[in-house]
Amino acid sequence: MAGLRFTDLQSRPTEFLDFTSLTLDEFHQLVPPFEAAFQAHMAAWRMDGKPRTARQFAVYANCPLPMPEDRLFFLLTYLKTYPLQVVQGRLFGMVQGKANQWIHVLLPALLAALRTLGDAPTRSLTALAQRLGVAEADAATLVTPLEKEPAPVTATPVVAPASPLLPMTGRNGASSAPKTLLNRPTVIAGRKRTIR
Repeated sequence: MAGLRFTDLQSRPTEFLDFTSLTLDEFHQLVPPFEAAFQAHMAAWRMDGKPRTARQFAVYANCPLPMPEDRLFFLLTYLKTYPLQVVQGRLFGMVQGKANQWIHVLLPALLAALRTLGDAPTRSLTALAQRLGVAEADAATLVTPLEKEPAPVTATPVVAPASPLLPMTGRNGASSAPKTLLNRPTVIAGRKRTIR
């Protein structure tokens, strides 16, 4: 099953930008560190997530993502459009299970490549200030805080008119069913009458 490839879209820069959010120049800058991180990951791990013990990783002839550009294009398309894995697999000529494996292998490689380039997302204000080379207070002005959602307004319960249905739908008291004690070594269950 043939799928979408990088070579299919590299001649259409606008469409490529729509698929990945990167220009072709930005994409080509990201390919070498991404491929280095991918090869380092595959030297230690197999596609199924288990540690590699025997053979080295090699790209086979029937590999759905044979080129480094195809692997990066596959992952960036997934991150941009965020389709179901079944759809992502069909788009790139593989089944859902293989698409899942590729996504889980390529995500750490992309994050490692972005860290190498210094473009990984920061999770703290201190790291952002350090990256920008400004004081933490100045970095705080650049970040727009998330608006706090107002507390949900709870309406006061409306007293319903007395009806015969209301007592039946109210909360039940303690159950009248006998409790089975499960902390005993054996539980004996018996019937009240014998069935022959």
